[in-house]
Amino acid sequence: MGTVLLVLTGIWALRHIPLDALPDISDVEVIIHTPWAGQPPSLIEDQVTYPIVTTLLAAPHVKAVRAQTMFGDSYVFVVFEDTTDLYWARSRVLEYMQQITGRLPSGVHPVIGPDATGAGWVYEYALVDHSHQRSLADLRSIQDWYLRYQLETVPGWPR
Repeated sequence: MGTVLLVLTGIWALRHIPLDALPDISDVEVIIHTPWAGQPPSLIEDQVTYPIVTTLLAAPHVKAVRAQTMFGDSYVFVVFEDTTDLYWARSRVLEYMQQITGRLPSGVHPVIGPDATGAGWVYEYALVDHSHQRSLADLRSIQDWYLRYQLETVPGWPR
């Protein structure tokens, strides 16, 4: 009797519990890229990255705000709580970015990155020579002249 009940419960669960073939376990994240050509990282950090980060820390449902500043570029990664809708999060970031636009240097225009999930990482690969017989230039040539064209034949490969 217990086995029959367990089997029936399993059948019910298969039909009613939503399952995902490839679950998206990535964070709900919005990326803000701000290019400022020719400027050093310290200036970009003070005048671009810091104001954006401090403004977005007050946004609703924000779990973390991370930033990376490099020569000519600022990247701010806004991570939202897991139950947050991605498009709602993007619209909140846009609202907060409109508030800060006047505080940024002239000619600096932040851009929100594309809406993407962690599933995009599936397309990353590394070309490694474990035999140590090829130089980095050789590996780059293999990538540029052979492997690249073979990968472009894969359906759905980004172009």
